[in-house]
Amino acid sequence: MWHGDILFLLQNLVVRDFRVRYRNMSLGVLWSLLNPLVMMGALTFVFTKIYPSNVKNFPVFVLCGLVPYNFFTLAWINGTTSIIDNSGLLKRIPLPKEIVPLASVLSVAAHLIIQILLLLASTLIFGQGPNIQWLWLPVVWGFEIIFVCGLALVTAAINVYVRDTRYVVEAINTILFWLVPIFYSFERIPARFAGVYQLNPVAALILCLRNILLTASAPPNSTLVKLASVSFAMFAIGFIVFRKSKHAFYDHI
Repeated sequence: MWHGDILFLLQNLVVRDFRVRYRNMSLGVLWSLLNPLVMMGALTFVFTKIYPSNVKNFPVFVLCGLVPYNFFTLAWINGTTSIIDNSGLLKRIPLPKEIVPLASVLSVAAHLIIQILLLLASTLIFGQGPNIQWLWLPVVWGFEIIFVCGLALVTAAINVYVRDTRYVVEAINTILFWLVPIFYSFERIPARFAGVYQLNPVAALILCLRNILLTASAPPNSTLVKLASVSFAMFAIGFIVFRKSKHAFYDHI
């Protein structure tokens, strides 16, 4: 296929996945707003009324954690199941199989735009005005999307041969809720674990977002380097694993 054909196909798959996700929902894309708002409200109540936290602007603080986490978990699980979910399409149409997991992740990225707008609106509502550091937002989110694309390529390939893979991914996502600083700050993490935390792109993105939106400061250079390095390395690994595995897909889907 020519590059133009691939981009056209990728665009159509993204649009199709996005429409299918909301087709039978009465509230449609409003679910993209309700989920983080409900979680934000619950966590704000718990950590301001029951276990009081000294974090300022706690609703925005916690949204900076929830939005990246929600995107990561949804994109990863959708990417993991994408080859099996689209087995009928793959059998009918000869297309580059790599496009399918990538389209699944990018369709969630389209859904993510709604939650990012919610995050920015909340930032303004709680008195944190726009600042020049907002220009970093496309950069740090771009790294995150690249990372998830690579990870989805790996698990999508594995899931073709081991159908339990999706349940492993779901279990990891549940554990991850506690292992990334969604409702607690980086300052609470013991120093010996801080470097390891920043190798986790979800945790690194949360740190970057809080710097950008809450303190109007640029993301730490060390965090940006780790985020970029891990993201591109994961994408390269995912591409290699998927390419070596895809030749026998038709025997298993």
